Amino acid sequence: MYSQTTRDIVVTVKPFFLDDQSSPADNHYVWAYRVRIENRGSRTVQLINRHWIITDGIGRVQEVKGPGVVGEQPVLRPGDGYEYTSGTPLPTPSGIMHGTYEMKDEGGESFDIVIPAFSLDSPHDHPSVN
Repeated sequence: MYSQTTRDIVVTVKPFFLDDQSSPADNHYVWAYRVRIENRGSRTVQLINRHWIITDGIGRVQEVKGPGVVGEQPVLRPGDGYEYTSGTPLPTPSGIMHGTYEMKDEGGESFDIVIPAFSLDSPHDHPSVN
């Protein structure tokens, strides 16, 4: 698992390879990732937007921006947590993802929290030592 804390908001990500949805012969590899967001602060916050940066195994970058996550803009009171699962396909057997969530606190202040970089690894990758 990968974890990052920004302004008392903890984001934890656990990626996993979906072999049954992948087709290595067609250069199609699919991962799911479970995200948990915990508000360890003293103010209520709402997740407004997401910004993902997805890099495949040969360095091609794709950015994904939009409102909320999985169709929701969850409100997290102090002590609350929120979990969701999403996924991404890649044309390579490995990659990396990271990004930010735009949050808004109860006073109307917007701020970004870090989504930790996490590795997308498949059993079809053949890593080399440099």
